[in-house]
Amino acid sequence: MASLGSLAHRLYSGEVSYDFVGKRRRWYAISGAIIVLALVGLFGRGLNLGIEFKGGSEFTIPNTTASVADVRSAVVAAGVQDPIVTQVGASNIRVQTPSLTPQQSAQVTSSIATKTGVNQGDIAVQLVGPSWGSEITKRALQGLAVFMILVVLFLSFYFEWRLAIAALVALAHDLIITIGIYALTGFEVTPATVIGVLTILGFSLYDTVVVFDKVRENTRNITAGNRMTYSEAANLALNQTLVRSINTSIVALLPVAAILVIGVGLLGAGTLKDLALALFVGTLAGTYSSIFIATPVACQLQEMRPEMKALAARVAARRSGLDARGKSAKKSVADVAEETADASGELLSSNLPGAAQGVVSTGPRTQPRTQQPRSQRKKR
Repeated sequence: MASLGSLAHRLYSGEVSYDFVGKRRRWYAISGAIIVLALVGLFGRGLNLGIEFKGGSEFTIPNTTASVADVRSAVVAAGVQDPIVTQVGASNIRVQTPSLTPQQSAQVTSSIATKTGVNQGDIAVQLVGPSWGSEITKRALQGLAVFMILVVLFLSFYFEWRLAIAALVALAHDLIITIGIYALTGFEVTPATVIGVLTILGFSLYDTVVVFDKVRENTRNITAGNRMTYSEAANLALNQTLVRSINTSIVALLPVAAILVIGVGLLGAGTLKDLALALFVGTLAGTYSSIFIATPVACQLQEMRPEMKALAARVAARRSGLDARGKSAKKSVADVAEETADASGELLSSNLPGAAQGVVSTGPRTQPRTQQPRSQRKKR
């Protein structure tokens, strides 16, 4: 924990910095590959919609010792082809069929009760018409559209429209990946899945707003100077909020993982599985997009503004000027040292005997005695 705190301090102060914005093409490529894979699953395999969306009949057989194969054979014997039979928990079995008439439903219930030995009244039956399922789908799409519109309006008011567009791109990124994972894995899409998706979009928006708030703080009045570009200030904001984003995501993922392990694995609650999987996948995608997608896209949009282009030109000119002055200073110091050495050598050579003939004496030589004044010689 101490090392993590030290890293957070170094990231906040700028001593350590990861170039998230500068390497945006790498993150875009990774996201693009995942999105393409998700779209292939979505349009190729399609979503496994629950009966709440496509309509149908569902039978839940509680506390039975019969196997899935026994229940499937009982349903087929009642005249229903290709039923979806799954084990739910330790002793419950769920059967999903296309839409049935009340008479057909009664036949299926009777056949299951006879095969499994369960009282016919204990078998839960849910009949969903196609019209009701299409209405649920329509309402879910309307809720998603309203959510997106409110996000754009809120971020445009709180920040500005360019950051709102970047946040919307990140939300679409998370939505496509989450839905694509459902398509690829074949997990059933239920109303609980829709609730989970809307929840993780809210989480992704929260993390993005935290980062954008720091970006706004770092870029306030940035065009008045010439020390840092918008992208560099935004990248600093990403580094300053990096540890917070990771910690928030870990705290959010722990209870979701507990729901998946305990609620689904031990308790066998299928509704919890639908909700927890959407939360788990969406939280991971939201954490990734808030760091690697939202802010780089916002920087790209901001750098298109004329004032930001002028700022980048001033920053580049200032840095090139500093480099030029540094090189000039280093060169003048070297020149002065060289000139000083040459001057010292020439001065020493001109004072030595034989300098005019180019001969320099080496070794000891006898110095001539100085003539004393005559008055001093008389005194001796």
